[in-house]
Amino acid sequence: MRISFVGGGNMAVALIGGLRRQGFSTAAIQVVEPVAEARERLTEEFGVRCAASVDAAALACDVLVLAVKPQQMKEAVAPFAGKLAAQLVVSIAAGLRMADIARWLGGYRRLVRTMPNTPALIGAGITALCADPGVDAEGRAAAEKVLHAVGATLWIDDEAQMDAVTAVSGSGPGYVFYFLEAMETAGIGLGFDAATARRLAVETFVGAARLASQSEESLATLRSRVTSRGGTTEAALLAFDAAGVAAGIARGMQAAQASGREMGDLLGQD
Repeated sequence: MRISFVGGGNMAVALIGGLRRQGFSTAAIQVVEPVAEARERLTEEFGVRCAASVDAAALACDVLVLAVKPQQMKEAVAPFAGKLAAQLVVSIAAGLRMADIARWLGGYRRLVRTMPNTPALIGAGITALCADPGVDAEGRAAAEKVLHAVGATLWIDDEAQMDAVTAVSGSGPGYVFYFLEAMETAGIGLGFDAATARRLAVETFVGAARLASQSEESLATLRSRVTSRGGTTEAALLAFDAAGVAAGIARGMQAAQASGREMGDLLGQD
């Protein structure tokens, strides 16, 4: 499988690194990246072919990964509109709908929209994928193979749910960092130095997340197991409830979903 990336930023670097670890050869990967420094970095780190603009060699691929910022997408895909034959086009841009990308590509519909998240940078991401109805099983498998290089994958049947995916997992690492930052700050207030407070908070999150990922029990059950009646955890959770923490998280995720929908409306305009 030959893969071309349009854009050589952090997520493209993560995907290329993951693909190389899976055994993909450098000859099977190339990147279109206008910034010279980024091309040099990619060539030095991975040995892949890099080009400043889309050329015939870049289009001689099986999978074309659109790894540019949503605001840059329309301009980025213009050079190959009407020039695609059978390539699978995979977008990792937040908010942009397949119908808009297809229109910019001159009606090309062999598209898969994905939403990875930043833990992909260390191979621990979760990516939701949604395929245009015109994509066959072989195309879906190819898209999944590319995104699986940086973590777990999950298929979504209804593209309308992708904004909700963005709200849960796409933006989710930011919520985790927000909570960790609050725990670190609170730990400092309880008398720890910053390094100790950070380590206690981060390792607790890592361990609890691993426990949840390896358990078939509900999150509510796992929470109840560490919440003794009249105990310290119950005291903290009651304080969280009184402060409306859970309701605040829900409102924040609803705001993220709405923002993603608005982004799609705005960027999808001609």
